[in-house]
Amino acid sequence: MGQAATEGPHVPVLIEPLLRAVAPVEGVWIDGTLGAGGYTRRLLEAGAETVIGIDRDPLALEIAQEWAGAYGDRVKLVQSTFSRMDEAAEAVDGVVLDLGVSSMQLDRAERGFSFMKDGPLDMRMSQEGPSAADLVNTSEEAALADILFLYGEERASRRIARAIVKAREVEPITTTAALAEICERSLPRPKPGQAHPATRSFQALRIAVNDEYAELVEGLEAAERVLRPGGQLAVVSFHSIEDRIVKRFLQIKSDTGGGGSRHAPAEAEREPQFTIGHRKAIGPDKDELVRNPRARSAKLRVAVRTGARPVPADRAALGMPQLKRGF
Repeated sequence: MGQAATEGPHVPVLIEPLLRAVAPVEGVWIDGTLGAGGYTRRLLEAGAETVIGIDRDPLALEIAQEWAGAYGDRVKLVQSTFSRMDEAAEAVDGVVLDLGVSSMQLDRAERGFSFMKDGPLDMRMSQEGPSAADLVNTSEEAALADILFLYGEERASRRIARAIVKAREVEPITTTAALAEICERSLPRPKPGQAHPATRSFQALRIAVNDEYAELVEGLEAAERVLRPGGQLAVVSFHSIEDRIVKRFLQIKSDTGGGGSRHAPAEAEREPQFTIGHRKAIGPDKDELVRNPRARSAKLRVAVRTGARPVPADRAALGMPQLKRGF
């Protein structure tokens, strides 16, 4: 949930191109990643009659109590995962998903999401279940390397995993600063403009702790079930693996089959579940990048639900990273 840093926590990334892409905004929408409420409020201001704000983080719902009352019964708050959004409504006009971690979470050191502020190594969005510290201190070295490589695309995954295991033999790794220091020692000093050495490792651990890739696929399937024919799905992602999953899901769901060639037999014609208006992802413009550096990696994809019945996605075709070992 990538909120802007420079204009406060309530300015959502790519909101202007999103509103243009789904216009006119009307009826009932689901904001599956409520966060600080930036998308919900802009959807209401753009014409949505009702927005159902869903978040698994109890802090998001607590903060929402401070502003939601101004909209009366036009805002409904639900503590849940967005993969269960179809339990909160049916036949809605639109779904927005802003993937990742919010400024609300990053800016609170006690949540343990950021290597920029020292705090407990937590990273749990729901504040329940095993934490990042549990994962770092109990996983086998090979499993840690797999997580860092497959979920964070960290090329030095084995070196960092080896350093983590060596460090935890001395004392448990319990803080974000301690883990960030291990990552820094394991990698060359970054050149100007390069990301912090801990960036990919923190991303990977957060995704693993919150099972974000499985949640994403299940959330896309839930959106398919809950959207009415003509309803719109808008997804903002922040790194290549997330975007690849969303892209492949929409490609598969908008494919009508047929065709074929002398190298491959024709597939049976089928009715697609979505149509895609924008074939390419929409990114931030120069003005947004100036206002909000966090938007530089953001990509928006929009699709429209058809009347075809929902069909479970073929997980193997979505490019989802598959861990060889549990943790």
